[in-house]
Amino acid sequence: MLEFLILRLQGVMQAWGGHTYEDYRPSCLFPTRSGLTGLLGACLGIERKEKNELIALSESFIYAVRADRQNFPPQKITDYHTIYKARKSDGSESDNPVVSKREYLCDARFTVALQFSGAGKYTLPILQMAITYPKYTPFLGRRSCPIGLPLFDSVVSAENVLAALKLIAPHTGTVYSEFKEGDPAKLAVRDVLSRQGLRQFSMRTVYIYAEDSDVPNQSSN
Repeated sequence: MLEFLILRLQGVMQAWGGHTYEDYRPSCLFPTRSGLTGLLGACLGIERKEKNELIALSESFIYAVRADRQNFPPQKITDYHTIYKARKSDGSESDNPVVSKREYLCDARFTVALQFSGAGKYTLPILQMAITYPKYTPFLGRRSCPIGLPLFDSVVSAENVLAALKLIAPHTGTVYSEFKEGDPAKLAVRDVLSRQGLRQFSMRTVYIYAEDSDVPNQSSN
């Protein structure tokens, strides 16, 4: 059996940025690896400039997130900021103030299951303590997105991540996972912290399990 740290991500607004420039900052429909690393890093007290520590944290876990099924699905809203000397979506720098569009998810609820390798610097007990007693205030992607519930839910044991998520109410919802079980749909996401630069990211593969998917047997791998 495998151990999973279960988190709840719920709030009035959330913002999980994907590939972006200053004049357009969309939100993904589920928590990104870089966003989740930042949230956990805040709980641990890691500064944003401590990139090597953030990468060490990111390399310590793999995870799956379930967009929990609700009677009213979350909606996206957009607000606008004015910024100067911004990179535009074509890569150039503007000499004039630029209006920046920023997306948010409203009333979204996610359940996250994290598995720690044991070989990484950060372990399940360390993160459980950090999210229970965070050093910095965690937020859901941006500082304007406070959490609505405590992050820590439980620690569970299961044969695989889908089985672990089935233990947690509401038990249903679309799962976006780094664990491959069976033959799921795939999505390429650019949200892995890179050692190349402060705002450089690498690609990863996300496996998608629909809301009505059954938990596959271990023999299906």
